[in-house]
Amino acid sequence: MNRDNTAAQFSSHVVCSGSGHSDALFERAWNTVHFDLQRRALHLVRGDRGAAEELVADTAIKALTYMRRMPGRIRNPEGFLFVVLSHVFLDHVRHSDREDRVLRFSADFDDDHCAEAVAPSPQPLDVVEMRESLSALSMAIEQLPPSWRQLFALKFEQDLPYAVIAERLQINEALARKRVELLRRRLRRAVG
Repeated sequence: MNRDNTAAQFSSHVVCSGSGHSDALFERAWNTVHFDLQRRALHLVRGDRGAAEELVADTAIKALTYMRRMPGRIRNPEGFLFVVLSHVFLDHVRHSDREDRVLRFSADFDDDHCAEAVAPSPQPLDVVEMRESLSALSMAIEQLPPSWRQLFALKFEQDLPYAVIAERLQINEALARKRVELLRRRLRRAVG
């Protein structure tokens, strides 16, 4: 079977309803780049033909669906198909990664891991040291000038991003990062 017959056959299966402008645009683009898409998909999945065919099929479905929903928004349909292929591949990688993690965690669910899950209780000396450190940190925070306490509250209590901190303090983001770094150093020295 030659290239033109294969591409036409596939696109006739995909383009099944209301052959409008977007369907014609898709079909022209598909016929132009179909084999380049297959080659790219095969490269992305390192030679796995089945996975490559799945990527190309998902690409066709997603691209055609988008082109039907948003007619006139695609200026370069051939390039758009390659972008969709990249996104489909990334979705495939994310899905397989999640699947691997779920299967890996559930594979040994019969084993008893309760003993490993229980955290060892801290030794009395560790508890005393931790309390002393927290007390020293609390005192150091109380002794900070009001502007430094405000910075501490924004970064460590409210957990705001640097951009928001910079906006609230009316400084640039780089300066906000530097001030937080200096605050951290100051508190580390105070705790010892």
